[in-house]
This record gives sequence, structure tokens and C-alpha cells, in this order.
Amino acid sequence: MEMNSRTIDGIPMRWHERGEGIPLVLIHGIPTGPRLWRHVLPRLEGARCLAWEMVGYAGSIPAGRGRDISVAKQAEYLVAWMNALGLERAILAGHDLGGGVAQIAAVRHRDRCAGLFLTNAIAYDSWPIPSVKILRATRSAIRHLPDAALKMVMTTLFRRGHDEPAQAREALEAHFPAYLDSDGAAALARQVAALDVRDTEAVAPELSRLNVPARLCWGAADQFQKVRYGERLAHDLSAPLRRIDGAKHFTPEDHPVVVAEEINALVAMAAGSTATA
Repeated sequence: MEMNSRTIDGIPMRWHERGEGIPLVLIHGIPTGPRLWRHVLPRLEGARCLAWEMVGYAGSIPAGRGRDISVAKQAEYLVAWMNALGLERAILAGHDLGGGVAQIAAVRHRDRCAGLFLTNAIAYDSWPIPSVKILRATRSAIRHLPDAALKMVMTTLFRRGHDEPAQAREALEAHFPAYLDSDGAAALARQVAALDVRDTEAVAPELSRLNVPARLCWGAADQFQKVRYGERLAHDLSAPLRRIDGAKHFTPEDHPVVVAEEINALVAMAAGSTATA
């Protein structure tokens, strides 16, 4: 994926862009980057799609050194980036941590959110998951792992989060090189150290008052972000939830057709709301 880059408030920020129409910002989670959406993007219609790279992740790992890369701070970086690109309003679509970023940005900057799409996203007190808590507790040792050991950690994570071994291997090939190109395990240690459940808990009471077009789809067999949290989000957002039975965590990679269908439906909803506003 070809990436655009711009320095914003002294921070190098990156994103992939394609298409035309209503702005749609896609936000990845951990331990991925904009390539998470590589199979979804070609299927999206009627939108200017911008897959934003969180500060301190993927190709932006170096930009995260010495900076706050918490989920709440990522929402601030996101809005600053939107300002720099002149994006007055956009649909926010998030997976995993990116879903938390989208929720926080939507609550704290309601006038900037034209719609909200969430898939297997963190929310409420759903995170950090047990395996990440272990990584956090041992991060002083994790940061010194050799590349081979780090690859084993990542391999296990992807195997647990993908439906099939072949999909897990493809994901590892897509996302692991960013860690090798930077400072490896130290980058992962920084990422897990920045996770704080209070970031999503703080905005949870406001979700039911957002009043924006919203849709969700969820891998119902996800052991990282369980479907009951998707059901709670759907209730609070007054939004439809599409269950993908048997699917696990990384829905944009394992089920891009379903994810794209739901995003396209939201784009149509949001475009209609804009036209009648």
C-alpha cells in the first residue's frame, strides 16, 4: 500500500488513501496498521477512504518513541490530522484499538463524526485482554526479546485471532515486518504499556447520546473482544449488529466482503443524512 505522509504538530503521520466521496477514516488496532484494511478497501464504494496509521504503530513506530500513544491520545492525533487535511466531518471506522479511538473521537468531537462503524472493537471494560495484560506485566523483559522470540509471540496472537492458519500466516507477513524495520520488541512493549481501560470507560456513558448513523459487525467466536460487548454497543448506539458466526477477531482480514458490505451501507446512510441535513 502506498502511503501518504505529513508532519502535523511536529509528528510525522501516515495514511493510505483511495476513492472519492464522503470521507471515511479507517483505524486499525494492535499489532496491525493500515494494511489491516487491504482486502476491504477495494470493495468500498462512494467514499474517500483514508486508512490512518496510529502514532507509534506500523510504519509510524518511530514517531511513537517518547510520545503518549494511549488510545485517548490517538483520538487527539486523529482530529489534528483531520484538521490538517481539511476533513470537517468523516465517518469513523475502527477495529480493535481503532474502535476505541473512533468512539473517543466521536464523543469528544461530535461535530466531526458523520457516522460510526465498529468491528470487534475495544469498548467499556473489555480490555486489555489477558494475554496483553501478561505482556504489560513483563514488558521490561519483553522489550529485550530477540526477533525470533517476538515472531513467536506475534504468531500465537494471530493464530488465536484468525479463523484459519493460512489467514494468520498472511497477517503475520503483512504486519510483522514493521517491527523488524523498527526496534522490534521494544515497540510492542511501548504499545502495551500505553493501554489504559479508563480511556473507553470515560466515554461509555456518552455513547447512547451520540445520535449518529452507526453500524457494527462482529466475529461471534472472538475470544479477545467478545460479542456481548458488540451487543452492548449496538444497544447504546441504536445500531444494527451483524454477527459473523464462527468468525474470530480479525474480521477485516478474514471477512472483508462482510465488513465492506456493512461499511458501504453506513456510507449510504451517512450520505443520505448529509443530503437531507
